[in-house]
Amino acid sequence: MSGICDGRTVIVTGAGRGLGRAHALAFAAEGARVVVNDLGVGLDGAPGPDSPAAHVAAEIRAAGGEAIAHGGDIATTEGAASLIAAALETYGRLDTLVNNAGFLRDRMLVNLDEDDWDAVMRVHLKGHFLPLRHAAAYWRGEAKAGRAPVARVVNTSSGAGLLGSVGQGNYSAAKAGIVGLTLVAAAELARYGVQVNAIAPAARTRMTEHAFADTMAAPETGFDAMAPENVSPLVVWLGSAGSAGVSGRVFEAEGGRITVMEGWRAGPSADKGARWTAAEAGDTALRLLAEAETPGQVYGA
Repeated sequence: MSGICDGRTVIVTGAGRGLGRAHALAFAAEGARVVVNDLGVGLDGAPGPDSPAAHVAAEIRAAGGEAIAHGGDIATTEGAASLIAAALETYGRLDTLVNNAGFLRDRMLVNLDEDDWDAVMRVHLKGHFLPLRHAAAYWRGEAKAGRAPVARVVNTSSGAGLLGSVGQGNYSAAKAGIVGLTLVAAAELARYGVQVNAIAPAARTRMTEHAFADTMAAPETGFDAMAPENVSPLVVWLGSAGSAGVSGRVFEAEGGRITVMEGWRAGPSADKGARWTAAEAGDTALRLLAEAETPGQVYGA
């Protein structure tokens, strides 16, 4: 296999099913050596009966590619460190990290308990931070040794993290946090040759199968707009050397559509040059809001 990732070593977390599996297969098809990470848990984070990571790695090898499976918990220091070590010990290098692992515990806020909040934050947000931290330490060491890496990180946010989603306060907060982490990492790691971007994908997976259950391939074209494989080409490009100069950006990917998301930026503003009274502040805020763009609607509202 050869392609735009020929010779690169790529880690994909949560790669046993859905989007992660599609990413792993797509990277392998473009010549990458892939470390397929998946803890093998159910949709709610409970342990599963088999090792989906091993199945995906075997699928890649059967197609002529190179891949190994890693079943560690990347939301722990030990698991994240062993993931990076697996890539280095097997292939001698690491070029790209795709953070994708996650699960759902949806509740309305009044029913959302602390365990559901902590579990989702742990897997999504901490599960992004720890692999990124250990990969970044490796790339910093390479840069300081004079071996400047051409390193890439692709994080997985969500439209829920950009706009919010009713019944998903924990998930939305975690995915919004991933965007913040992406921006900071892109700024801090640029000096070491590391680019960091995020995607907000829309696809049919275990996490979204109910939402997209009625969205199937169009009969006239055969194109399944919600297939996870539609998202992977952008992820592969962001994970390749060909994406040079692109960092600190967030992309939406759905079907055949790619959108550059433009986040918080200054809108209408007023400066009195002195302290406002409460009434003045309110009148000014209402005037500015009338001049501002209407925000996107929260999903499910």
